[in-house]
Amino acid sequence: MSSHLKGLFVGASLLVTGCGAIPARVAAPPRPEAVRYYDAVDWDKAGDEAVEALREYLRVDTTNPPGNETRGAEWMGAILAREGIPYEILEYAPGRGNLIARLEGGKAEPPLCLLSHIDVVSAEADKWPKGKGPFSGALEDGYVWGRGALDMKGLGALELMSMVWLKRLRVPLRRSVILLAVAAEESDSGGVQFIVDKHWGKIGCSQSINEGGLGIHDLLVPGQTVYTISVAEKGTLWLKMTAHGEAGHGSTPAPNRAPDRLVAAINKLKARAPEPVIHPSMYELAARVGHDAGGIEGFVLTRPSLFRTLVLGKLLENPAASATLFDTVNVTGFFGMKEPNVIPSEVSATLDCRVLPTTTPWELLSEIRSTVADDKITFEVLDAHEANESPWEDTFFAAMARHAVDGRKHVVAGPALSPGYTDSLFLRKKGVHAYGFVPFEIKKEELLYFHGRDERVSVANVKRGLRALFRAVVDVTVP
Repeated sequence: MSSHLKGLFVGASLLVTGCGAIPARVAAPPRPEAVRYYDAVDWDKAGDEAVEALREYLRVDTTNPPGNETRGAEWMGAILAREGIPYEILEYAPGRGNLIARLEGGKAEPPLCLLSHIDVVSAEADKWPKGKGPFSGALEDGYVWGRGALDMKGLGALELMSMVWLKRLRVPLRRSVILLAVAAEESDSGGVQFIVDKHWGKIGCSQSINEGGLGIHDLLVPGQTVYTISVAEKGTLWLKMTAHGEAGHGSTPAPNRAPDRLVAAINKLKARAPEPVIHPSMYELAARVGHDAGGIEGFVLTRPSLFRTLVLGKLLENPAASATLFDTVNVTGFFGMKEPNVIPSEVSATLDCRVLPTTTPWELLSEIRSTVADDKITFEVLDAHEANESPWEDTFFAAMARHAVDGRKHVVAGPALSPGYTDSLFLRKKGVHAYGFVPFEIKKEELLYFHGRDERVSVANVKRGLRALFRAVVDVTVP
């Protein structure tokens, strides 16, 4: 933290010592019935097994497009079959398989769902290091390499092995545990929508874990690791914005042509200056960080009024953090050009708009129309989903946060709003308390591996992550 910012903190603390702070949360201890299973596992051997499982999974090419997720589902199914865990594969299109496996438990509560997606994004194999390509599953220098190591075959492998260990240890379950691995998350979430719309009776869960927050070193305070557990996700509004005008020859500039109208509309949208909206989870996360950090930083971070005054500006400088504060409108593509010397009568841009929980997609669309203010501009809605959220006052959230921290110093776990969306969006529509939690700790620069080249995860993360996930699942399933 800069000395200038620290000076502001000191001055503010002298002026507003009466400001109310968000109180520290004392984590409830795990139930004794769960603790007995924590170390019934040989974690060294289990960790090695999980690493090998992930390596195998990464070698299964499920690049979307075209997907071929049935390949990944069948790979999972072979392991489940060896362990005597029943499963089925449901395809919503040829080769686009979803896997459902179930460990039956009591009826005291609805099931717990361990959700992941099987597909991965494309990879430029020629740009990866030799021998460590996107489908190599290579193990070198303490890292497992491959497309999906972080997004999200890593968590999928941990969920699979957690199911395996529940079965091997014959853990008594007060509720069923479901493993759900779906297709097409990286495109249109067709897999999870198929399950929710056609086969929800096979799931019926009340809590779930999926991709989302990670542990990030030095996220807000130097020397501290912060796990952001996603409790909310922005909604989506995907638009095709089309400008209309008279066609003409490219050699003769004329007013009100379609391309000029489109450029003007885009410039108006870029000039939007909405007020930032701070989601309550950001205050809670900041407070948890502050209680751990202590000192001047802790004083400020635990007080919402000071946080807004002194920290908000820093968040606005970070694109990922800033995206959680606004309804965003982002141009992602163009259509309409014909020949270089022809001015077309229609040109279009695609807009990826992400919508806060305080706004509906239709309210944002109305704002966009008002901002553009041109009757020669039309909008086609390509897709739209409202934002949704889950409470962090929840037993499963508490279990995940507890085992992410695991008694270590300067490791914090708290709730967060995700600027993007995942398949959890569709589970929440069914009333599920859905959370995004990948129990890996990475450096900020390692975020570039997501959808980028050289994607990898450390062996230490896989081993520690399996232990954290398994114990969190045991906490909320053992009678």
